[in-house]
Amino acid sequence: MIAITFSSCEKDNLITTTNPVGSPIIVPPVAPPTFATDSTLLLGNPSNASSVEADYGNYLLREGYYSVSYNRDRGTPNWVSWHVVSTDFGSTPRQDDFRENQSLPSGWYRVGGTSYLSSGFDRGHMCPSADRTSSIEANSSTFLMTNMIPQAPNCNQVTWANLEDYCRTLVQGGSELYVIAGAYGEGGTATGGLTTTLDNGRITVPANVWKVIVVLPNGANDLSRVSNATRVISVVMPNDNSINNDWRAYRTSVDFIEQETGYNMLDKVSSAIQNNIEATVDNL
Repeated sequence: MIAITFSSCEKDNLITTTNPVGSPIIVPPVAPPTFATDSTLLLGNPSNASSVEADYGNYLLREGYYSVSYNRDRGTPNWVSWHVVSTDFGSTPRQDDFRENQSLPSGWYRVGGTSYLSSGFDRGHMCPSADRTSSIEANSSTFLMTNMIPQAPNCNQVTWANLEDYCRTLVQGGSELYVIAGAYGEGGTATGGLTTTLDNGRITVPANVWKVIVVLPNGANDLSRVSNATRVISVVMPNDNSINNDWRAYRTSVDFIEQETGYNMLDKVSSAIQNNIEATVDNL
């Protein structure tokens, strides 16, 4: 057996304004297909996000490689949704081109690549860089700041990263994943103690981060293949530097995350199956 090692979250406390080695290509968002078996919103739109500018607390961004519900006033995503298959992995190096998202409506404040500077918090990816290494365009897309939250370093680089790595081993083992990740609450604890906002109050530091992972064997017609036997991994972690490094300690049910956030996860799945898999806490 060949051992496979992934690098998901690299240390991100020292933020520079220089371009990474290799001068990566910065590409505009690429619109994904509206209907496809690998649609980033195939299993649902948890908050019914829309691309109407007036929906500033729940604004839908389709970035081609993932979809986002963005909250203008928090300066962070509510959630990010994406699909992972083995062909998403390649040899493209991490681009590190953190930057503002120029596709946000005119007049909205745009969080920049240095907006977390000296805060003690990492620029924590929701859709991970290491899930999008098939091309420069794919990897670069994950460094838009609309895909980031202020994340305590030990949460980001250890516990969250361990879960991201585990997910990639599932994909390399013959599975495909539908993933939704987000954050809620206010107030995280990093190297400088409890903090509620950054960047002169324009960015809210969340209290908790969460993730829902639907695991399917590789195949087609994915929505119809979600069943009562489908494995769903759900976690809620505190955005705290004192976090346990074992992600399994934070497993919960989808129902609990829905209760905490008010979202309706996996709403495209039949209600009977939803009721079953959303109540189950993973124990593998």
